[in-house]
Amino acid sequence: MNEKNTARRKFHPIYVCLLLPYAGLAWVPFYNRIDPRLFGIPLFYWYQMAWIVLTAAAMVPVYLYQEGRGK
Repeated sequence: MNEKNTARRKFHPIYVCLLLPYAGLAWVPFYNRIDPRLFGIPLFYWYQMAWIVLTAAAMVPVYLYQEGRGK
C-alpha cells in the first residue's frame, strides 16, 4: 500500500480557518437587527451576504495547504 494513504492525518492549525464562518454566523442574535444599513440593505441580510465571500476566502489557505501536501 502507498505510504501517503496509510499515514495518519494530523491536525494542522490552518484548519481553524474553517471554523471562522461557523463562528461568525452561529449566533443569530448578534446580527439580527436592521441598523446599520449598507446601501439601504439591513444588517441581517448584508452580514450574511458578506460571509459568502469571507467563507470562500477562509477556504483558500486550507485548499492551498492541501494541494501542497499532496505533492
